[in-house]
Amino acid sequence: MSAQELVVDEEKIKKAVQSGIPLTITTYTLPHEIEVYVEQVLTIFLKQVDQDKLKDYVVYCVQELAVNAKKANTKRVYFLERGLDLNNQDDYKLGMTTFKEDTLTNIGHYLQLQKDKGLYIKLIFQVRKNIIYIEIRNNIAITKTELVRIHDKLARSRQYNNLEDALSQVLDDSEGAGLGLVILVLMLKKMGLDEDCFDIMGTETETIARIIVPLDKTRLENLSDLSKTIVDNVNSLPQFPDNIVLVQRMIGDPKSEMADIARQISMDPALTADLLKIVNSAQYMLAKKVDNISEAVKLVGMRGIKNLLFSYGTQKILGGDTTEKKALWEHSYKTAFFAYNLAKNFKKDHNLLDDAYVGGILHDMGKIIFASVHPELLDKIKVFCADKGMPPSTFEDLSTGMNHAEIGSMVAEKWNFPEQLVHAIQFHHDPQAASPEERDLIYTVYLANMLCEYEVGNVSLDQFDSQVMDNFGITSKKQIDALLERFSDGFKKENQN
Repeated sequence: MSAQELVVDEEKIKKAVQSGIPLTITTYTLPHEIEVYVEQVLTIFLKQVDQDKLKDYVVYCVQELAVNAKKANTKRVYFLERGLDLNNQDDYKLGMTTFKEDTLTNIGHYLQLQKDKGLYIKLIFQVRKNIIYIEIRNNIAITKTELVRIHDKLARSRQYNNLEDALSQVLDDSEGAGLGLVILVLMLKKMGLDEDCFDIMGTETETIARIIVPLDKTRLENLSDLSKTIVDNVNSLPQFPDNIVLVQRMIGDPKSEMADIARQISMDPALTADLLKIVNSAQYMLAKKVDNISEAVKLVGMRGIKNLLFSYGTQKILGGDTTEKKALWEHSYKTAFFAYNLAKNFKKDHNLLDDAYVGGILHDMGKIIFASVHPELLDKIKVFCADKGMPPSTFEDLSTGMNHAEIGSMVAEKWNFPEQLVHAIQFHHDPQAASPEERDLIYTVYLANMLCEYEVGNVSLDQFDSQVMDNFGITSKKQIDALLERFSDGFKKENQN
């Protein structure tokens, strides 16, 4: 989310919360209108996770940390202009004697210097693994002296139980007295958070202040219970068709011959026709058209055919008989195409091509399942909510997509999908939860999905996971735009064919 777009987009905030995508606001000078905008975004963000009561505390903490980050950036340009070294103790002492007075009397000059040097303040709000992460980052390396001073102030702050105690103490005034941090710690206490929920740390390129707020346990248990109830009770989600299960069993049997598997598939004309259509699509980019299943099995391989059967069976069961489901499947097909091409262009693992494609098709199963819920089940679910004393918002959260990754992965397990596909569905919005051996697959499906969302304007570039981008060697908007143009053109051509 760009700092220049000061109109609050409520739908974008809701979507970010539901999908676990970070909301980001970047500013170079932190003017008043940005502070107002941040408060508006936080109000909607916290309401989405039923944490409205924390709003005043969280807003104070975020604004205090953002102002501190701006001050740290100002200090950098001030010392640089005066030719002083922040890491030199004598220079540091000399510079700090005049820093406050000089910058306050000429703040416009120093803010412009910060902007010219690209020194930003980046605010990030994200819900991940049932925890709210709030980060305020600025792209300067914090010095050891600064870090020691901050941690010393935090340690002293923790001894105060109220503001009166804090104000009665005379604190060092050279860098704003540290009273703001004292109040921040008191605010965290009022929110029921302990000292482990707040930290300030440094990397080689950034200073990061992080607040961690666990979500309400009751609400999380309600969401999880409701997700399980939906999966257990959706009668329109039977086990896979017998013919597909039989073929899958044969593929899993090391004694099975390719010819036997091809013969079994050929016994079902509809399945044969559909599989040949998929094999001849642009996904496999075969040199010539394949006319029989025996040849298809040889060319695509056991793993490829097995994945095609998972994809085909899911689509047959869930269908695309409504406008909503058609739109979801269209997004899934595009994500699959993008995932396949990402794997083909950036990774060297042939097996990943098949897994990435089917992972892309199935990643939003949870949303499609919810779109398949029959009216009588909706009534049953509402009765379940009432019996358990759940607020109506719990059901509304699920209906808008929250927990869709969990619901999709539960059904995938019910249908005995291989573990890597279950996890591709489960973690497609949370790539850092991937185990090292599954990282390539989950990173690929995640990035493909984000590219599709970026194309339609649902996310901005700074909402992409930086570790995933690094994994693919993507460092600029230019690269992303070029990839998107190439993949989109390829997807359009495939559909025309």
